Amino acid sequence: MSAGGVDPGMVVGHVHLKVSDLNRSVDWYGRVLGLDLTSRLGDEAAFMSAGGYHHHLGLNTWHSRGGPPPAPNATGLFHFALLFPTRAALGKAVHRVLESGVDLDGAADHGVSEAVYLHDPDGNGIELYWDRPQNEWPTDSEGGLVIYTEPLDLGAVLATGAEEG
Repeated sequence: MSAGGVDPGMVVGHVHLKVSDLNRSVDWYGRVLGLDLTSRLGDEAAFMSAGGYHHHLGLNTWHSRGGPPPAPNATGLFHFALLFPTRAALGKAVHRVLESGVDLDGAADHGVSEAVYLHDPDGNGIELYWDRPQNEWPTDSEGGLVIYTEPLDLGAVLATGAEEG
């Protein structure tokens, strides 16, 4: 157990988003991010995943069908993050996003990870990232973790994905 009492093996299991147009969102997450549709509840909800998992992403229109994106100054989800196992896998994913014609909102080297940011058609923020090996994470003189935001060499990330492709 961790000091906080939560088992350190805990992970975020899935994200469930309210969307305005279910078919558009299913198409976008399949085409742009490569997620597979695993289940659907009529025209109200859909579940998508990678690698055959039951679902990493839930989409629904229960209270949002035809609704507008949330206002920028409203509370709610800032973004959700999809963790890739390697830099090459991240590079392949980013290449797919760019080939789909979706613009990136930004890209950053956080020391512990490398990340790119984008939005889905409903304005939901998405981070695509990979974690560097833990023994490479930057620390301060007292051994505390140092997380920062510096420019990401996106070309190098894309090249790593192409090399593995």
